[in-house]
Amino acid sequence: MSTTDSIVSSQAKQSSWRKSDTTWTLGLFGTAIGAGVLFFPIRAGFGGLIPILLMLVLAYPIAFYCHRALARLCLSGSNPSGNITETVEEHFGKTGGVVITFLYFFAICPLLWIYGVTITNTFMTFWENQLQMPALNRGFVALFLLLLMAFVIWFGKDLMVKVMSYLVWPFIASLVLISLSLIPYWNSAVIDQVDLSNIALTGHDGILVTVWLGISIMVFSFNFSPIVSSFVVSKREEYEKEFGREFTERKCSQIISRASMLMVAVVMLMVAVVMFFAFSCLFTLSPQNMADAKAQNIPVLSYLANHFASLSGTKSTFATVLEYGASIIALVAIFKSFFGHYLGTLEGLNGLVLKFGYKGDKTKVSMGKLNTISMIFIMGSTWVVAYANPNILDLIEAMGAPIIASLLCLLPMYAIRKAPSLAKYRGRLDNVFVTLIGLLTILNIVYKLF
Repeated sequence: MSTTDSIVSSQAKQSSWRKSDTTWTLGLFGTAIGAGVLFFPIRAGFGGLIPILLMLVLAYPIAFYCHRALARLCLSGSNPSGNITETVEEHFGKTGGVVITFLYFFAICPLLWIYGVTITNTFMTFWENQLQMPALNRGFVALFLLLLMAFVIWFGKDLMVKVMSYLVWPFIASLVLISLSLIPYWNSAVIDQVDLSNIALTGHDGILVTVWLGISIMVFSFNFSPIVSSFVVSKREEYEKEFGREFTERKCSQIISRASMLMVAVVMLMVAVVMFFAFSCLFTLSPQNMADAKAQNIPVLSYLANHFASLSGTKSTFATVLEYGASIIALVAIFKSFFGHYLGTLEGLNGLVLKFGYKGDKTKVSMGKLNTISMIFIMGSTWVVAYANPNILDLIEAMGAPIIASLLCLLPMYAIRKAPSLAKYRGRLDNVFVTLIGLLTILNIVYKLF
């Protein structure tokens, strides 16, 4: 083969989009589009029409720029097989590595707890309201569902990513179909609430405050940070040796962009997945319905199922199908997201055990044994929280979203300021945006206190 042919062949390989890239794109999307999306319409519904229009504009920038920043941090380590905890230790030393590993674990583990509560409530609502079966013991239901997910997890990361990618397209189709099918049931309640003469930008019920509080739910709803480290390691092992780190970074950015666009780019002209779904729910249910859904601690699909089940008179075929299908779709969404968040939680917990129990030496412990012990702890703690049943939206706003923001937004920005290998990213406008989103999300905690 001539030199020219070799160059052309190399360029073709670099420009090609591999099957593994598609699998990871759908895996990232599958991690994000889950329970958060099913609670997003409830929070958006409190503020009315104008705030959700503003959130529509912010959706893609939040999803793409924040996750790209985290991926760049993960890519900056010298070891292609090193995960985020090892990369952070390389940049900030052992003490800094321990602190960040703690934060990484406690940023993701509460999200897994939220999913444990959500899937238990969704299943019990479906069992009692749609199937009309006697109430089951909450502890038993939570244990059964967690063991079911543990069975899939036991077979490893590759199977989990494949399961998430296979479930993505049916889930997208279901959300779009439901969004379109809700149109005949739209009402003007959310528009009737809009009084242009009384609209305020500031104040407790002002547009800016409503959007600010909504950002925390958006950060949670569009979050696939727990799987970013595993994703970057996989892509580095696949591409870096052959094409170099810069190409690998561009490939990761491309995949993250596509995953982010899947979440929100099809928003316009009624083809959106997330935001159109939120709009459709907003026009179908009244603000009072949204408040009821929050009080019942269930995702919007479960509330829609109960809403159509309570309709008097002869119900349409769609209403009957939705009554049963909505909860099943919600369960699929939560299963999907649980797997992605489990990978991040496992990575963080294993990092802590290795640092404190084995001084960071992987050769002193069997990774299979470590994964099993970590799984027992993770599933056990998730079961306890699922049994306690705290309010999910309150958990997201007070704990989930702010901790995600510290990991997803502020940690990469701090690393860009301090780490020499990330110096080329300093002084960029998107860094200001990512930092601002992180600070606004964390400041939600202060607002809640007062």
